[in-house]
Amino acid sequence: MKTMIPFKGLSQYEASIDSKKQGSACGPVTAAAILGHHEKTVYGINELYHLLGTTPIGLFTWRLLKNLRRLAGHHYTIKKARNIDEVKNELLAGRPLAMKFDCYFSFRWFSKPAYKYHWVPLIGFEEKDGDLILYIHDNGQKNRPSKVRAISYRKNQKVLTFVKIVPTQKD
Repeated sequence: MKTMIPFKGLSQYEASIDSKKQGSACGPVTAAAILGHHEKTVYGINELYHLLGTTPIGLFTWRLLKNLRRLAGHHYTIKKARNIDEVKNELLAGRPLAMKFDCYFSFRWFSKPAYKYHWVPLIGFEEKDGDLILYIHDNGQKNRPSKVRAISYRKNQKVLTFVKIVPTQKD
């Protein structure tokens, strides 16, 4: 059974994003797309880039967790998913996750993941041919908007980190 959350992806190469930040804006773009999905609002990527503590080499997981918790306050619970079953349960509940590919800080320098270092919104999954296929929005490229891609969990699992961004109950 295929599970897919209706989701509007964003591009880290959108003209409104500072051209010097575009190459490392995947983390803020992922966070903005997920928050926008929950709140139906648009976030300024340039400001979010700064507030999340993004650097020219990207956004570290610990910084996303710490700074997004601070920004979101009591409106969201933000934490790493402990296992793939927890990830699947979030998707089944209709909540996209932030997913990071990282072969550098996971010490998998010679691995061949779909991306070496990249944040993306995870919006679905499907169990197929003995593998778990993950559906992501890829955050675009210089000449194209974000699009949905299918990624093998089996081939990428050693470099993946998942962050849950869960809205809390309304007051």
